[in-house]
Amino acid sequence: MSDLDRSARRRALGSRWLGVGLAAVIAVVTLGLALTGRLTLYISPDTVWFAAAAAVLLLIGAVWTCFLPLGAESDHGHDHGHDHEHPDAGSARRLLAGAGTWIAGVLASVVVLAGLFLPPASLSAEIAMQRAGESTVLFAGADDVDLGVADTTTFGVGDWANVFANATRPENYDGATVTLTGFATPVEGQKGELGLTRMVITHCVIDARPASVPVQAEDGSYETGDWIEVTGTVKADADGALRIEPTSVKRVDEPKDPYEY
Repeated sequence: MSDLDRSARRRALGSRWLGVGLAAVIAVVTLGLALTGRLTLYISPDTVWFAAAAAVLLLIGAVWTCFLPLGAESDHGHDHGHDHEHPDAGSARRLLAGAGTWIAGVLASVVVLAGLFLPPASLSAEIAMQRAGESTVLFAGADDVDLGVADTTTFGVGDWANVFANATRPENYDGATVTLTGFATPVEGQKGELGLTRMVITHCVIDARPASVPVQAEDGSYETGDWIEVTGTVKADADGALRIEPTSVKRVDEPKDPYEY
């Protein structure tokens, strides 16, 4: 096999890995996360089936591609117009193309393999605090919370955050009992209070937004990011402000699904 043939083979292998190989790895990671129930750390549960189906189709395509001759992906006349090209210029062009392929392949491989071997993790409290001021409209684009309903037993942190911010008749919620789970975040300028926070996503973690409700707690009892469960009662103050009066605040483990939708 000539040096030129070996060079062409290496470029073909690099191109196939950069395209089909990395796509197949991403598909395997996606299916693994879906089967173990951890894909919801990245996307909404409603879209898990779509992502899994797309991963299966991608794997089928990857397997089919393996039956193609090596280099068939680029065998469609790329050298047209270079018949009279100087040999040195052609060698330089092939060298640059090969180097670009391998550099891109290495960088993309690092990203994909990091996703394969690093354990999935939920969005942190620091990210929630960074995103807190990004939108003045709570959960724009998400399903609207019906603020007139009497049954609040299914409300999560996101629903209550919406109520606290937008309720026009807060007295309707006075006395409602709650049991909510979230992570602790600081409330600026308020001593004896912490924010009970959850990340609410519509489609995936890219559009995640924090939802937070204030909870009375002793200063220094909980650190930012600690997961806690709060049981208590919603109280409407004379000025119409809503607050949670807790009867129990305790540390808990991060839930399997740390987001609300």
